[in-house]
Amino acid sequence: MLVRAITAPGLRRWCRGRRGAALACFPLGRALLGVRGAEAAVFLQGLLTNDVTQLVAAGDAPPALYAHALNVQGRCLYDVILYRLHESAAEEPHILLECDSSVLDSIQKHLKLYKIRRKVTITPCPDLSLWAVIPGEQPGDASSLPKSADQALLLTPDPRAEVMGWRLIAKKGANLSEIIPGSQVGDVQDYHRHRYKQGIPEGVKDLPPGVALPLESNLAFMNGISFTKGCYIGQELTARTHHMGVIRKRLLPVRFPAPLPSPGIPEGAEILTESGKPAGKFRAGGAELGIALLRLAHANEPLCIKLGGDTVKLSASTPEWWPKAAAK
Repeated sequence: MLVRAITAPGLRRWCRGRRGAALACFPLGRALLGVRGAEAAVFLQGLLTNDVTQLVAAGDAPPALYAHALNVQGRCLYDVILYRLHESAAEEPHILLECDSSVLDSIQKHLKLYKIRRKVTITPCPDLSLWAVIPGEQPGDASSLPKSADQALLLTPDPRAEVMGWRLIAKKGANLSEIIPGSQVGDVQDYHRHRYKQGIPEGVKDLPPGVALPLESNLAFMNGISFTKGCYIGQELTARTHHMGVIRKRLLPVRFPAPLPSPGIPEGAEILTESGKPAGKFRAGGAELGIALLRLAHANEPLCIKLGGDTVKLSASTPEWWPKAAAK
């Protein structure tokens, strides 16, 4: 079933503001699961950090939500984006769940473990393709996006942050030049470089299952958590940390002064201050950009990673899209 394109007023305003910037479409290696049935939202509500019932609410329901599935210790298992495919609250709930393709089997098992007798079907969607759409620097007219998006199954602003552009879901093999005239298919590595520059984690490398904590991973900054929704798996530690108001470490974008030496920085490498104090852990990256979990007390200091006998320098920064109070 084809669904009307999502073109929120905020999307139109941003398009007008980005007039003259060509749009790059990046094919993502993320998987999509269809979660459908009368109890789909209620079922997901108990497993995810965000308020999934928003997707089935009457009125101005959001087209997409970001969330994490946590383990009982409150650590991230899966980062997901949910998309609403049903058009009204009167229809049977139909939700698409985007996840890292490497955990597709395990997330299906996780969902089916808690499904029990709920009226829900969980089905992979290999016939669909997922794209990130991000304005570039080359000449073009981004204002054409909302008008030509009706050929897409779904087009919606990325729910995590405005700097991430849009998410586009289409049938496999769809002609992107017809869906978004004037757009260009980009190298997915450039998409990941953009993510790292903005400090946006995505997938198991950036958010190691059973290791990453949601608030340290900036989940609240990315609209991925509700502190009023009620119980879900892993809520206790997350709520306690939030109400204490003390978060000493966060994921931050990092930059190296030159492209990394081959074979690159190992994931989990320890980051040190110049005086040798532990400052955090490197998560993942590409070329001179990456993302790391850092102690905020050391985030503005010169940092380094010891690789054998070599010392690799790096620096961290605070993303501009963060809430102003968080940047202090």
